Amino acid sequence: MVLLSLIICSISNSLFCMKNNVSPNDLQVFLTVLNEGGFRAAAKRLGIAPSKVSTTVSRIEKQLGVPLLLRTTRSLRATDQGHALAERIQPLMTEMDAACFEAANSADLIQGHLRLNVPGAVVPDILPPLIVELQRRHPKVQVEIVVENNLVDIIAAGCDAGIRYGDSIQKDMISIPIGPRLQQIALAASPSYVKQHGLPGNPLELADHCAIRYRLSDGTLIPWSLRRGDETANIEPTTCLVLSVNALNTGLSYVRAGLGIIGTFRNWLESDFRAGTLIPVLPDWWAELEGPRLYYPSRFTSSALRAFIDVCRSEATV
Repeated sequence: MVLLSLIICSISNSLFCMKNNVSPNDLQVFLTVLNEGGFRAAAKRLGIAPSKVSTTVSRIEKQLGVPLLLRTTRSLRATDQGHALAERIQPLMTEMDAACFEAANSADLIQGHLRLNVPGAVVPDILPPLIVELQRRHPKVQVEIVVENNLVDIIAAGCDAGIRYGDSIQKDMISIPIGPRLQQIALAASPSYVKQHGLPGNPLELADHCAIRYRLSDGTLIPWSLRRGDETANIEPTTCLVLSVNALNTGLSYVRAGLGIIGTFRNWLESDFRAGTLIPVLPDWWAELEGPRLYYPSRFTSSALRAFIDVCRSEATV
């Protein structure tokens, strides 16, 4: 209760030492409109009428004396003042919500809502056992997974934590390994493709083969960078199919059908290798990369997030 009182006092001093008297509940409505992208979506999220959402935002604007949102029949966006206000109050509101959950939890019962922002690469096999273990230990924790491959501000996105690879993690965040510490980017083809086209004997021969490749959100193709000891090879194969990185694991269906050679995470291919439905291609040249990391703000973590961090640490793999 002492923690909750300190946070509420901090919020009160930050928000209400001005001459206005904007309530925390009204500010939460304003943030929800921005996070959900509209009045109707915010109303659905909050369980109130859209007209009440609109009235609340108008009341805040009147009290502050500045416009916070620019509205048209088709779109809505924050003004400069609205954007600045949201950036300042979002962390405070997040802390207050988490503190309330803390106050409601007993020492033996962890509950609440855990919202994770993750890339598609961890969804098929890395994340599921961790979520299952979290639910086994703490069945009262509700988990929401937001799949997004672009790097996002997890606080502004209303998430408790995120998962990303390597250097893309912001420097002001704490991060820990999640899943395997190292992953390999493997090459594979189906037996039918190999029977028709043969196996390349070295990286240069890949240029004569049909490739299934992925495109990043910025428009660039993910390169085929191979490595064997101190040797490296950057290959430009003949591309027969390009998939968005948002559909990362769907390429397996095409490679199994015999369309071409794919480069993807080795852990996604292991079951196919064991079953013989896919064949390793140039395994001596498979490059390694650092595995994914869970990252979260250093200032505050809810009990649900702390419980998930404990699971990640106890289930860490080499």
